[in-house]
Amino acid sequence: MIRCHLARLMGEHKMRIADVARDTGLSRNTITLLYKETAQKVDLEALDKLCLFFDCEIHDLLQKVPASQNRQEKKQ
Repeated sequence: MIRCHLARLMGEHKMRIADVARDTGLSRNTITLLYKETAQKVDLEALDKLCLFFDCEIHDLLQKVPASQNRQEKKQ
């Protein structure tokens, strides 16, 4: 499973979905799907814009989590 840390990054910068959408030019829907970790696919340009905006690397935004760890989180 791939985890998206957009919500954490936005929290650290005290930003709302509307702020990120406005400042990056990405659609509010794209930001919302990434924020809620419900996106099924992501455009590389969107990832690039978010990394530039938050001045971070892709590994700060996305993380591969073993499937077994994901199952344990769902049980809790």
